[in-house]
Amino acid sequence: MSLLSKIEWTDATWNPVRGCTKVSPGCKHCYAERFAERFRGVPGHPFEQGFDLRTVPHKLGEPLRWSEPRMIFVNSMSDLFHDQVPDSYISRVATTMHLARWHTYQVLTKRSERLRDMLRGPLSEVAGESHIWWGVSVEDRKYGIPRIADLQAAPAAVRFLSVEPLLEDVGELPLEGISWVIVGGESGPRARPMQENWVLSIREQCKAAGVAFFFKQWGGVRKKVAGRKLRGRTHDAIPKRVMNPTLPSLLRLQHALAVENGELVQLARQAIGNACYDGE
Repeated sequence: MSLLSKIEWTDATWNPVRGCTKVSPGCKHCYAERFAERFRGVPGHPFEQGFDLRTVPHKLGEPLRWSEPRMIFVNSMSDLFHDQVPDSYISRVATTMHLARWHTYQVLTKRSERLRDMLRGPLSEVAGESHIWWGVSVEDRKYGIPRIADLQAAPAAVRFLSVEPLLEDVGELPLEGISWVIVGGESGPRARPMQENWVLSIREQCKAAGVAFFFKQWGGVRKKVAGRKLRGRTHDAIPKRVMNPTLPSLLRLQHALAVENGELVQLARQAIGNACYDGE
């Protein structure tokens, strides 16, 4: 787990899955792929296999070992709902989020249909938990906008949109049931430009709908120079977090080992709401 994430809207990243494949124009200059491929073939490195998709079971228990509450971006280096990730493995990830409920999780995907179907089915028990936020990427009209309907059809307590990289004017966003919108431009050596009026339109729509608006960055080749101010100010709104108590150390370790070993035992369900959540 990375505890000091450079992503402006989260505290930490957690990657029980690594690697991905491209599904839309938003993936064209993927930062995660660019990073991972630098280490392909380096013995012992987490990305020795580059950006090839693979599950990482020994990472499943990490949030349970971390006692201080954090905002955690789940799979910053992959997509949890990739079609090569088994349903059973996604359920193990969900069990960790269910148990380590003192954290807030941000789960972002471009595979919105699978997100919808799993939240209606195998993940229905955790779908409505308010410390788990479910989101979809929206980069354009053709690929991004349809994902919003899938998210809205899922029984989630907190839904969010990551409108990044914003590649065109996306027009009127359907914001019913959406709690948070993040907007950002593409960064990196081949970054595609983003226009101010596209961002301002989304900001005004969020304001009218009462949706929290977060402006991440202008992006570009030198994103630090471009900064993240919009019309002279930063926009850092975020949904209200639910603060749940932390499990005692021993129980956290027991749960971490159980999840990592694939033991989706009843203790993973019994722990919620009982006396073990009274704190350290």
